[in-house]
Amino acid sequence: MATKLYTIQDLLIGKNYRSRNRNFEGEIISATPRPAIWYGENTEAYVVEVYDRTLRNKFATVAVKVGE
Repeated sequence: MATKLYTIQDLLIGKNYRSRNRNFEGEIISATPRPAIWYGENTEAYVVEVYDRTLRNKFATVAVKVGE
């Protein structure tokens, strides 16, 4: 049986995103690593593009825990 290897981008795209302080929510349509931003040990930063059903998509940076 073959196993499928998923990337963090694969797992983020298609998920719902809600910003509490910027008051928007929508579906993540793209995710790109941001190696210049550091959130701490065992985390990676990603900039996500969010389709919020308006004329312009929104962007946000999210932290993803990796490893143990």
